[in-house]
Amino acid sequence: MSDPKKPLSDVERIKSASGHLRGTLVEGLADEPTGALSEDDTQLTKFHGIYQQDDRDLRNERRAQKLEPAYSFMIRARVPAGDCTPAQWLAMDALARSHANGTLRITTRQAFQFHGVIKRRLKETMAGINASLLDTLAACGDVNRNVMCSPNPELSEVHAEAADWARRLSDHLTPRTSAYHEIWLDGEKQTDAPDVEPIYGATYLPRKFKIGVVVPPQNDVDIYTQDLGFIAITENGRLSGFNVAIGGGMGMSHGEPETYPRLADVIGYCQVEDVLQVAEQVVILQRDHGDRTNRKHARLKYTIDEMGLAAFVTRLNERLGFELAPARAFQFTDNGDRYGWTRGANGRSHLTLYIPSGRVADVGDRRLMTGLRRIAEIHAGEFRLTPNQNVIVADVEEDGKAAIDALVSGHGLNHERSASSLRLASLSCVAFPTCGLAMAESERYLPDLLSRIEILLDENNLADVPITLRMTGCPNGCARPYVSEIGLIGKGPGRYNLHLGGGHAGERLNRPWRENVDEAGILDTLAPLLAAFGAEREDDEHFGDFLIRSGAIAPATPGLGYQSFAETPSG
Repeated sequence: MSDPKKPLSDVERIKSASGHLRGTLVEGLADEPTGALSEDDTQLTKFHGIYQQDDRDLRNERRAQKLEPAYSFMIRARVPAGDCTPAQWLAMDALARSHANGTLRITTRQAFQFHGVIKRRLKETMAGINASLLDTLAACGDVNRNVMCSPNPELSEVHAEAADWARRLSDHLTPRTSAYHEIWLDGEKQTDAPDVEPIYGATYLPRKFKIGVVVPPQNDVDIYTQDLGFIAITENGRLSGFNVAIGGGMGMSHGEPETYPRLADVIGYCQVEDVLQVAEQVVILQRDHGDRTNRKHARLKYTIDEMGLAAFVTRLNERLGFELAPARAFQFTDNGDRYGWTRGANGRSHLTLYIPSGRVADVGDRRLMTGLRRIAEIHAGEFRLTPNQNVIVADVEEDGKAAIDALVSGHGLNHERSASSLRLASLSCVAFPTCGLAMAESERYLPDLLSRIEILLDENNLADVPITLRMTGCPNGCARPYVSEIGLIGKGPGRYNLHLGGGHAGERLNRPWRENVDEAGILDTLAPLLAAFGAEREDDEHFGDFLIRSGAIAPATPGLGYQSFAETPSG
């Protein structure tokens, strides 16, 4: 919680003076001599779904030529529940090719990202997204971001209800400022009345806020990593309500032990009609009690740990005017996607396609961009973006499957048939060359590292055993690495912190194991552990569970002790 004796953070000043997220963005967009926006405005653009970046591969070259960095912008479009129409897919595809770098990226929060948009094309790109009936408002910033939902195709009826609640949560918690339309769309003030944010207030939240809705038994949204999670409870095949989980969050900072990842706590059960009220009151409690003096300590997880979970729940119940009921029973089995065709309860079929690191691009004989465009041109159902950065071609009638299969085969979209179980269960963030926070490679390096680890798996007859591996270029945790069985967090060029022992279904934090290791150190550490796993594994046992059961590693210490590494050489 904020210390009244400390000054507010600089971002709080920027938000307070912004006129509800306007700042000087209009003037900055018109400033043609530079490809950048002012430092204050780059904080505000995040609320509009935009990050200013530059090509770090070109920094030294441009500096030597006395040129400003090669600035461009990443734009993130909100896609609540990950559901989009074929028309929206085609619109995103067209914008990526005409205004961005020619690729689309599926994020780990089920949204679209464009990379490489230059400043003079920002407004027309934003207008194009809006014309597709998507938007970017609150895709980033100190607000509730894209609301995730399990796209489990085997439970179509429950998924449809859960997805509807995800969309309603997104709508309910969307900022009300008219700045978005004024700046990016018609350029005219919507009304002379002052903006009012009934939930967020004038300075919004202390930090980002993330909500997920999950349909067991798949924990594909990694519900325990969310600030606020709703776990669908079904009775007789119908949605009856949700268990409520609060206080998850992945980000931390290297070498700052007061920062740490945290798993959410399940605090009770609510009826479906109470979902919006529960979400609103949790957000308001975080708004009023979160730390506005130190952004590294501003997430809901720290508010809860300082206030105490019981005290937070008591305040929540007081604000609700009723007590949450005891949590209902549920079980998670894994957090991966089911590839290939799956038949849903509605009689229609769903095809899950593997998209490595979520990058939709034409590379060699794998023409993902073109192939998915061709599918969108003939598809009459929906697309679902998954939390694992994949794409589901959903709601396909039986007589439409053959045409889609032909496009999949003809464009090399069926890579999941030859990819290893490890590769299919891996995630990565973008990192270099565009992310300003990156300390090490991630998306560009992951395929090579996976190939080397696959050799170890083959040697130990583990090629078909799914192991979750997540890699990030920094400790921010965008790919949720702290709940994976193998987590790699960038520490410096070519070096990573290796974390081990997370739960396969995302129910347990992994443990910091080796600090600042290079590729050789990673492989040398994994080799004996995988060999032991191959020799001693019990039936259907997962790698993370084996490491704990066998005593190879101890479980993680949650909270302030999390950043302590194993007392062994660091490589």
